[in-house]
Amino acid sequence: MISIDRPTADLGDVRVTNRAAVLRHVRRHAPCSRADVAAHTGLNKATVSSLVAELIEHGLLRETGLTENRVGRPATMLVLDGSRYVGLGLRVGADELVAVAAGLGGDPVLTWRRAFPAATAGPEETVKALAALTRRAVNRIGADRTVLGLTVAVPGLVDPDGDVPAAPALGWRGVPLAASVRRALRDRDFPVAVDTEANLAVLAERRHGPYAATTDLVHLTGGPAIGAGLISGGRLLRGGRGFAGDVGHLPLAADGPACDCGRRGCLTALLGVDAVIRRLLPGAGPVTDHLPEVERIQVLARAGDEPVRTGLTEIGRLLGQATSVLSGLLDPEVVVVGGHLAALAPWLLPAAHAELAARTPVPPGVRLEASTLGSAAGALGGATAALATVEAGRLPAG
Repeated sequence: MISIDRPTADLGDVRVTNRAAVLRHVRRHAPCSRADVAAHTGLNKATVSSLVAELIEHGLLRETGLTENRVGRPATMLVLDGSRYVGLGLRVGADELVAVAAGLGGDPVLTWRRAFPAATAGPEETVKALAALTRRAVNRIGADRTVLGLTVAVPGLVDPDGDVPAAPALGWRGVPLAASVRRALRDRDFPVAVDTEANLAVLAERRHGPYAATTDLVHLTGGPAIGAGLISGGRLLRGGRGFAGDVGHLPLAADGPACDCGRRGCLTALLGVDAVIRRLLPGAGPVTDHLPEVERIQVLARAGDEPVRTGLTEIGRLLGQATSVLSGLLDPEVVVVGGHLAALAPWLLPAAHAELAARTPVPPGVRLEASTLGSAAGALGGATAALATVEAGRLPAG
Protein backbone atom coordinates (compact mmCIF):
# COMPACT_ATOMS: atom_id res chain seq x y z
CA MET A 1 0.00 0.00 0.00
CA ILE A 2 1.38 3.39 -0.98
CA SER A 3 1.31 6.04 1.72
CA ILE A 4 0.35 9.52 0.61
CA ASP A 5 1.54 12.43 2.71
CA ARG A 6 -1.29 14.84 3.39
CA PRO A 7 -0.64 18.46 4.36
CA THR A 8 -1.56 19.23 7.94
CA ALA A 9 -2.98 22.55 9.08
CA ASP A 10 -0.39 24.83 10.64
CA LEU A 11 -1.28 25.31 14.30
CA GLY A 12 -0.48 29.00 14.02
CA ASP A 13 -2.96 29.35 11.16
CA VAL A 14 -5.60 27.50 13.15
CA ARG A 15 -5.13 29.87 16.06
CA VAL A 16 -5.41 32.87 13.72
CA THR A 17 -8.68 31.45 12.33
CA ASN A 18 -9.99 30.85 15.84
CA ARG A 19 -9.07 34.38 16.94
CA ALA A 20 -10.99 35.75 13.97
CA ALA A 21 -14.02 33.65 14.92
CA VAL A 22 -13.95 35.00 18.49
CA LEU A 23 -13.58 38.62 17.34
CA ARG A 24 -16.35 38.20 14.77
CA HIS A 25 -18.76 36.78 17.34
CA VAL A 26 -18.05 39.49 19.90
CA ARG A 27 -18.42 42.21 17.26
CA ARG A 28 -21.84 40.91 16.22
CA HIS A 29 -23.19 39.89 19.64
CA ALA A 30 -21.48 42.05 22.27
CA PRO A 31 -21.81 42.13 25.15
CA CYS A 32 -21.40 38.36 25.41
CA SER A 33 -19.67 35.90 27.71
CA ARG A 34 -16.91 33.39 27.08
CA ALA A 35 -19.51 30.64 27.36
CA ASP A 36 -21.61 32.38 24.68
CA VAL A 37 -18.57 32.53 22.39
CA ALA A 38 -17.81 28.83 22.92
CA ALA A 39 -21.42 27.80 22.32
CA HIS A 40 -21.79 29.73 19.07
CA THR A 41 -18.34 29.19 17.53
CA GLY A 42 -17.98 25.49 18.37
CA LEU A 43 -14.64 26.10 20.11
CA ASN A 44 -14.11 24.44 23.46
CA LYS A 45 -14.17 26.57 26.60
CA ALA A 46 -10.45 26.21 27.33
CA THR A 47 -9.55 27.41 23.82
CA VAL A 48 -11.93 30.36 24.10
CA SER A 49 -10.50 31.33 27.49
CA SER A 50 -6.96 31.24 26.10
CA LEU A 51 -7.89 33.27 23.00
CA VAL A 52 -9.86 35.82 25.00
CA ALA A 53 -6.95 36.31 27.41
CA GLU A 54 -4.62 36.88 24.46
CA LEU A 55 -7.02 39.34 22.80
CA ILE A 56 -7.49 41.26 26.05
CA GLU A 57 -3.71 41.44 26.52
CA HIS A 58 -3.33 42.96 23.04
CA GLY A 59 -6.12 45.47 23.61
CA LEU A 60 -8.61 43.95 21.16
CA LEU A 61 -11.22 42.85 23.72
CA ARG A 62 -12.14 44.12 27.17
CA GLU A 63 -14.33 42.93 29.99
CA THR A 64 -17.32 45.05 30.87
CA GLY A 65 -18.74 43.87 34.18
CA LEU A 66 -21.11 41.04 35.05
CA THR A 67 -24.59 40.06 34.02
CA GLU A 68 -27.16 38.49 36.30
CA ASN A 69 -29.60 37.70 33.48
CA ARG A 70 -28.68 34.04 33.19
CA VAL A 71 -29.03 30.73 34.96
CA GLY A 72 -26.18 29.93 37.39
CA ARG A 73 -23.21 32.12 38.23
CA PRO A 74 -22.97 35.64 36.80
CA ALA A 75 -20.73 35.84 33.72
CA THR A 76 -18.12 38.43 32.83
CA MET A 77 -19.16 40.05 29.57
CA LEU A 78 -16.90 40.90 26.63
CA VAL A 79 -16.94 43.75 24.11
CA LEU A 80 -14.53 44.93 21.43
CA ASP A 81 -11.93 47.34 22.76
CA GLY A 82 -11.58 50.35 20.47
CA SER A 83 -9.25 52.31 22.71
CA ARG A 84 -5.87 51.24 21.36
CA TYR A 85 -6.09 50.73 17.58
CA VAL A 86 -7.70 52.58 14.67
CA GLY A 87 -7.91 52.27 10.91
CA LEU A 88 -7.65 55.39 8.76
CA GLY A 89 -9.57 55.94 5.53
CA LEU A 90 -9.31 58.82 3.05
CA ARG A 91 -11.72 59.51 0.19
CA VAL A 92 -10.70 61.50 -2.89
CA GLY A 93 -13.69 63.28 -4.41
CA ALA A 94 -13.73 65.61 -7.39
CA ASP A 95 -14.25 68.56 -5.04
CA GLU A 96 -13.32 67.29 -1.58
CA LEU A 97 -11.14 65.08 0.59
CA VAL A 98 -12.74 63.14 3.45
CA ALA A 99 -10.86 61.51 6.33
CA VAL A 100 -12.30 58.98 8.78
CA ALA A 101 -10.56 57.16 11.63
CA ALA A 102 -12.49 54.32 13.27
CA GLY A 103 -11.83 51.75 15.96
CA LEU A 104 -12.56 48.03 15.92
CA GLY A 105 -16.05 48.58 17.21
CA GLY A 106 -16.78 51.03 14.41
CA ASP A 107 -16.64 53.98 16.79
CA PRO A 108 -15.65 57.11 14.82
CA VAL A 109 -12.51 58.71 16.24
CA LEU A 110 -12.64 61.57 13.75
CA THR A 111 -14.47 62.56 10.57
CA TRP A 112 -13.18 65.46 8.51
CA ARG A 113 -14.26 66.97 5.18
CA ARG A 114 -11.97 69.40 3.38
CA ALA A 115 -12.90 71.18 0.17
CA PHE A 116 -10.23 70.34 -2.41
CA PRO A 117 -10.43 70.53 -6.23
CA ALA A 118 -8.84 67.17 -6.99
CA ALA A 119 -10.35 67.20 -10.47
CA THR A 120 -8.27 70.24 -11.41
CA ALA A 121 -5.36 70.01 -8.96
CA GLY A 122 -3.87 66.89 -10.58
CA PRO A 123 -2.42 63.74 -9.02
CA GLU A 124 0.80 65.29 -7.65
CA GLU A 125 -0.96 68.03 -5.68
CA THR A 126 -3.62 65.58 -4.54
CA VAL A 127 -0.98 63.23 -3.15
CA LYS A 128 0.57 66.12 -1.23
CA ALA A 129 -2.85 67.02 0.19
CA LEU A 130 -3.52 63.39 1.14
CA ALA A 131 -0.18 63.15 2.93
CA ALA A 132 -0.80 66.39 4.81
CA LEU A 133 -4.29 65.28 5.83
CA THR A 134 -2.94 61.90 6.95
CA ARG A 135 -0.27 63.47 9.15
CA ARG A 136 -2.82 65.83 10.66
CA ALA A 137 -5.17 62.92 11.38
CA VAL A 138 -2.41 60.82 12.94
CA ASN A 139 -1.45 63.74 15.18
CA ARG A 140 -5.07 64.22 16.23
CA ILE A 141 -5.47 60.50 16.94
CA GLY A 142 -2.60 60.82 19.40
CA ALA A 143 0.20 58.66 20.73
CA ASP A 144 -2.13 56.51 22.84
CA ARG A 145 -3.69 54.95 19.72
CA THR A 146 -1.94 53.01 16.96
CA VAL A 147 -2.92 53.48 13.30
CA LEU A 148 -3.01 49.98 11.82
CA GLY A 149 -3.32 51.07 8.21
CA LEU A 150 -4.49 53.66 5.69
CA THR A 151 -6.78 52.93 2.74
CA VAL A 152 -7.52 55.58 0.11
CA ALA A 153 -10.84 55.52 -1.77
CA VAL A 154 -10.79 56.73 -5.39
CA PRO A 155 -13.73 57.21 -7.82
CA GLY A 156 -12.20 55.21 -10.64
CA LEU A 157 -10.52 51.93 -11.56
CA VAL A 158 -7.90 50.54 -9.18
CA ASP A 159 -5.70 47.55 -9.94
CA PRO A 160 -4.29 45.09 -7.35
CA ASP A 161 -1.08 47.15 -7.00
CA GLY A 162 -2.99 50.28 -6.01
CA ASP A 163 -2.45 51.99 -9.38
CA VAL A 164 -5.31 53.99 -10.92
CA PRO A 165 -5.53 53.17 -14.65
CA ALA A 166 -8.41 55.61 -15.08
CA ALA A 167 -10.46 57.96 -12.91
CA PRO A 168 -12.44 60.13 -15.36
CA ALA A 169 -14.10 62.10 -12.55
CA LEU A 170 -10.63 63.29 -11.53
CA GLY A 171 -9.12 63.49 -15.01
CA TRP A 172 -6.54 60.85 -13.99
CA ARG A 173 -5.02 58.14 -16.12
CA GLY A 174 -2.20 55.75 -15.19
CA VAL A 175 -1.55 57.15 -11.70
CA PRO A 176 0.57 54.95 -9.32
CA LEU A 177 -1.37 56.28 -6.35
CA ALA A 178 -0.47 53.77 -3.64
CA ALA A 179 3.25 54.04 -4.37
CA SER A 180 3.04 57.84 -4.53
CA VAL A 181 1.25 58.10 -1.18
CA ARG A 182 3.77 55.72 0.40
CA ARG A 183 6.65 57.90 -0.82
CA ALA A 184 4.95 61.05 0.44
CA LEU A 185 4.47 59.37 3.84
CA ARG A 186 8.03 58.08 4.04
CA ASP A 187 7.95 58.40 7.84
CA ARG A 188 4.86 56.20 8.17
CA ASP A 189 4.89 52.96 10.18
CA PHE A 190 1.63 51.53 8.80
CA PRO A 191 0.63 49.98 5.45
CA VAL A 192 -1.01 52.06 2.71
CA ALA A 193 -3.56 50.68 0.24
CA VAL A 194 -5.86 52.07 -2.45
CA ASP A 195 -9.27 50.78 -3.56
CA THR A 196 -12.28 52.04 -5.45
CA GLU A 197 -14.71 54.27 -3.63
CA ALA A 198 -17.54 51.89 -4.56
CA ASN A 199 -15.80 48.83 -3.10
CA LEU A 200 -15.02 50.60 0.16
CA ALA A 201 -18.49 52.15 0.40
CA VAL A 202 -20.20 48.77 0.10
CA LEU A 203 -17.89 47.38 2.82
CA ALA A 204 -18.92 50.29 5.04
CA GLU A 205 -22.59 49.62 4.31
CA ARG A 206 -22.28 45.98 5.28
CA ARG A 207 -20.27 46.73 8.42
CA HIS A 208 -21.74 50.01 9.69
CA GLY A 209 -25.05 50.46 7.86
CA PRO A 210 -28.33 48.63 8.49
CA TYR A 211 -27.35 45.71 6.21
CA ALA A 212 -24.94 43.70 8.36
CA ALA A 213 -26.81 40.46 7.72
CA THR A 214 -27.12 41.04 3.97
CA THR A 215 -25.00 38.66 1.92
CA ASP A 216 -25.89 40.12 -1.50
CA LEU A 217 -25.59 43.89 -1.59
CA VAL A 218 -24.82 46.65 -4.11
CA HIS A 219 -23.77 50.24 -3.33
CA LEU A 220 -24.16 52.76 -6.17
CA THR A 221 -21.92 55.74 -5.58
CA GLY A 222 -23.02 59.27 -6.24
CA GLY A 223 -20.67 61.92 -7.61
CA PRO A 224 -19.45 62.91 -11.07
CA ALA A 225 -19.06 59.21 -11.99
CA ILE A 226 -21.30 56.32 -10.98
CA GLY A 227 -19.66 53.14 -9.70
CA ALA A 228 -20.95 49.99 -8.02
CA GLY A 229 -19.55 48.09 -5.05
CA LEU A 230 -20.71 44.48 -5.28
CA ILE A 231 -21.03 41.93 -2.50
CA SER A 232 -22.27 38.50 -3.56
CA GLY A 233 -22.56 35.54 -1.23
CA GLY A 234 -20.94 37.64 1.50
CA ARG A 235 -17.81 38.34 -0.56
CA LEU A 236 -16.64 41.45 -2.37
CA LEU A 237 -16.59 40.92 -6.15
CA ARG A 238 -13.45 42.35 -7.76
CA GLY A 239 -13.30 40.61 -11.14
CA GLY A 240 -10.27 39.35 -13.01
CA ARG A 241 -8.42 42.71 -13.08
CA GLY A 242 -10.04 44.30 -10.05
CA PHE A 243 -12.38 46.38 -12.23
CA ALA A 244 -15.76 44.82 -11.35
CA GLY A 245 -18.45 47.41 -10.69
CA ASP A 246 -17.37 49.88 -13.39
CA VAL A 247 -20.97 50.53 -14.40
CA GLY A 248 -20.71 54.24 -15.20
CA HIS A 249 -20.81 53.60 -18.95
CA LEU A 250 -23.70 51.17 -18.86
CA PRO A 251 -25.92 52.45 -21.74
CA LEU A 252 -29.47 53.33 -20.64
CA ALA A 253 -30.74 55.69 -23.35
CA ALA A 254 -29.43 55.71 -26.91
CA ASP A 255 -30.75 59.25 -27.40
CA GLY A 256 -29.52 60.48 -24.02
CA PRO A 257 -26.94 63.19 -23.32
CA ALA A 258 -23.37 62.83 -24.54
CA CYS A 259 -20.90 61.13 -22.22
CA ASP A 260 -17.19 61.86 -21.85
CA CYS A 261 -16.52 58.38 -23.25
CA GLY A 262 -17.91 59.50 -26.62
CA ARG A 263 -21.17 57.56 -26.43
CA ARG A 264 -24.63 58.76 -25.43
CA GLY A 265 -26.98 57.88 -22.60
CA CYS A 266 -24.43 56.27 -20.26
CA LEU A 267 -25.35 55.89 -16.58
CA THR A 268 -22.89 58.61 -15.53
CA ALA A 269 -24.17 61.00 -18.21
CA LEU A 270 -27.71 60.55 -16.86
CA LEU A 271 -27.29 60.13 -13.10
CA GLY A 272 -23.87 61.63 -12.23
CA VAL A 273 -23.98 64.71 -10.03
CA ASP A 274 -22.83 67.06 -12.81
CA ALA A 275 -25.53 65.71 -15.11
CA VAL A 276 -28.19 66.10 -12.41
CA ILE A 277 -27.13 69.69 -11.64
CA ARG A 278 -27.07 70.64 -15.35
CA ARG A 279 -30.55 69.22 -15.81
CA LEU A 280 -32.18 70.72 -12.72
CA LEU A 281 -30.21 73.99 -12.47
CA PRO A 282 -29.60 74.89 -16.13
CA GLY A 283 -28.07 78.28 -15.32
CA ALA A 284 -25.64 76.97 -12.70
CA GLY A 285 -22.54 77.08 -14.94
CA PRO A 286 -19.36 75.10 -14.15
CA VAL A 287 -19.52 73.55 -10.67
CA THR A 288 -16.41 73.22 -8.50
CA ASP A 289 -18.20 72.38 -5.23
CA HIS A 290 -21.22 70.11 -5.67
CA LEU A 291 -22.63 70.22 -2.14
CA PRO A 292 -24.14 73.75 -2.30
CA GLU A 293 -25.79 72.96 -5.64
CA VAL A 294 -27.30 69.72 -4.34
CA GLU A 295 -28.59 71.62 -1.30
CA ARG A 296 -30.12 74.19 -3.65
CA ILE A 297 -31.96 71.42 -5.49
CA GLN A 298 -33.25 70.12 -2.16
CA VAL A 299 -34.57 73.57 -1.24
CA LEU A 300 -36.36 73.93 -4.59
CA ALA A 301 -37.84 70.43 -4.35
CA ARG A 302 -39.15 71.08 -0.83
CA ALA A 303 -40.70 74.31 -2.06
CA GLY A 304 -42.57 72.40 -4.78
CA ASP A 305 -40.69 73.84 -7.76
CA GLU A 306 -42.43 72.11 -10.67
CA PRO A 307 -39.51 71.81 -13.16
CA VAL A 308 -37.21 70.48 -10.42
CA ARG A 309 -39.82 68.01 -9.15
CA THR A 310 -40.52 66.79 -12.69
CA GLY A 311 -36.82 66.42 -13.42
CA LEU A 312 -36.25 64.47 -10.19
CA THR A 313 -39.10 62.13 -11.09
CA GLU A 314 -37.53 61.38 -14.48
CA ILE A 315 -34.10 60.88 -12.92
CA GLY A 316 -35.75 58.53 -10.42
CA ARG A 317 -37.20 56.48 -13.26
CA LEU A 318 -33.74 56.17 -14.80
CA LEU A 319 -32.37 55.08 -11.43
CA GLY A 320 -35.08 52.41 -11.26
CA GLN A 321 -34.17 51.26 -14.77
CA ALA A 322 -30.47 51.00 -13.86
CA THR A 323 -31.33 49.10 -10.68
CA SER A 324 -33.42 46.61 -12.65
CA VAL A 325 -30.42 45.89 -14.90
CA LEU A 326 -28.15 45.32 -11.89
CA SER A 327 -30.82 43.17 -10.29
CA GLY A 328 -31.06 40.98 -13.37
CA LEU A 329 -27.28 40.53 -13.48
CA LEU A 330 -26.51 40.05 -9.79
CA ASP A 331 -29.78 39.30 -7.97
CA PRO A 332 -28.88 41.37 -4.87
CA GLU A 333 -31.13 41.64 -1.84
CA VAL A 334 -30.55 45.38 -1.53
CA VAL A 335 -29.21 48.17 -3.74
CA VAL A 336 -28.09 51.21 -1.73
CA VAL A 337 -27.52 54.59 -3.36
CA GLY A 338 -25.02 57.06 -1.93
CA GLY A 339 -23.77 60.60 -2.47
CA HIS A 340 -26.14 63.03 -4.20
CA LEU A 341 -28.50 60.14 -5.03
CA ALA A 342 -29.00 59.56 -1.31
CA ALA A 343 -29.35 63.30 -0.63
CA LEU A 344 -32.11 63.52 -3.25
CA ALA A 345 -33.68 60.17 -2.35
CA PRO A 346 -36.99 61.57 -1.01
CA TRP A 347 -37.83 62.72 -4.56
CA LEU A 348 -35.96 60.04 -6.56
CA LEU A 349 -36.98 56.83 -4.84
CA PRO A 350 -40.77 56.91 -5.31
CA ALA A 351 -40.37 56.98 -9.12
CA ALA A 352 -37.44 54.56 -8.94
CA HIS A 353 -39.47 52.07 -6.90
CA ALA A 354 -42.38 52.28 -9.36
CA GLU A 355 -40.08 51.75 -12.36
CA LEU A 356 -38.29 48.88 -10.63
CA ALA A 357 -41.57 47.16 -9.74
CA ALA A 358 -42.77 47.46 -13.34
CA ARG A 359 -39.57 45.85 -14.60
CA THR A 360 -39.37 43.05 -12.00
CA PRO A 361 -40.70 39.77 -13.42
CA VAL A 362 -40.75 37.94 -10.07
CA PRO A 363 -41.90 40.03 -7.09
CA PRO A 364 -41.00 41.15 -4.49
CA GLY A 365 -37.62 41.77 -6.14
CA VAL A 366 -34.67 43.84 -4.97
CA ARG A 367 -34.98 46.56 -2.31
CA LEU A 368 -33.73 50.02 -3.33
CA GLU A 369 -32.69 52.20 -0.38
CA ALA A 370 -30.75 55.40 0.37
CA SER A 371 -27.48 55.16 2.25
CA THR A 372 -27.41 56.52 5.78
CA LEU A 373 -23.61 56.95 5.81
CA GLY A 374 -23.35 60.18 3.82
CA SER A 375 -20.30 61.32 1.85
CA ALA A 376 -18.00 59.62 4.36
CA ALA A 377 -19.01 56.09 3.25
CA GLY A 378 -15.90 55.48 1.12
CA ALA A 379 -13.55 56.83 3.79
CA LEU A 380 -15.33 54.83 6.51
CA GLY A 381 -14.95 51.74 4.35
CA GLY A 382 -11.26 52.59 3.99
CA ALA A 383 -10.87 52.74 7.77
CA THR A 384 -12.68 49.41 8.05
CA ALA A 385 -10.44 47.83 5.39
CA ALA A 386 -7.36 49.06 7.23
CA LEU A 387 -8.45 46.99 10.25
CA ALA A 388 -9.00 43.85 8.17
CA THR A 389 -5.74 42.12 9.12
CA VAL A 390 -6.50 42.31 12.82
CA GLU A 391 -10.14 41.31 12.31
CA ALA A 392 -8.85 38.29 10.39
CA GLY A 393 -7.10 37.16 13.56
CA ARG A 394 -3.56 38.52 13.11
CA LEU A 395 -2.30 40.23 16.24
CA PRO A 396 -0.99 43.80 15.89
CA ALA A 397 2.78 44.13 15.88
CA GLY A 398 4.33 45.47 19.05
